[in-house]
Amino acid sequence: MNEPRWCDFERLEALVVGQFKEEAGGVHGVSHWRRVEQHGLWLASRTDVDVLVVRLFAWFHDSKRENDYTDPDHGKRGAEFARSLRGQLFDLDDDAMEKLVYACTWHTGRDFTDDLTIGACWDADRLDLGRVGVIPSPDFMNTPFGREVAKLRAL
Repeated sequence: MNEPRWCDFERLEALVVGQFKEEAGGVHGVSHWRRVEQHGLWLASRTDVDVLVVRLFAWFHDSKRENDYTDPDHGKRGAEFARSLRGQLFDLDDDAMEKLVYACTWHTGRDFTDDLTIGACWDADRLDLGRVGVIPSPDFMNTPFGREVAKLRAL
C-alpha cells in the first residue's frame, strides 16, 4: 500500500522562513533556498528523481543554520526539523523521508552518493555556490545533468 505524498508549500515556506534565526537575506537564507529549489526542479526535468524530496530539501537543508560560517550540525538539525513537520505540512513514504533526512544531514559532510535523488539535492545546492564567489565544479556533481551544467558554468 502506498502512503500519501503531499505538501502544503505555502504554509511550509511561511513556517520555515518564520523560524529562521539568521538574517533572511544571508547567503544561506531564503533567496538561496528558492534558488536551490529552482536548480532542483531543473535537474529533475532531466533526471529521474523524486521531485518532492528535492523541493523539500531546498527548504530544510539550511533552515536551522545558526550562522553563515562554521555550523557543522546545521544539516542534522534541518533533517530533524523536517521529521518534526512530517504529517503536518507534508508527507512522504518512509523511503523518501529517509532520503530527505540523509540529504539534509550530509549535504556538507559528504561529496558523492549513488542515489540520484540525494545527488540531485546536493547538486542543486552546489549549483548555487556562485552566490559566494565559487564556480561549481563538475567533479563534485552527482548527476550527469549537474555535471553538464557545471561544465558550462566553468567556461
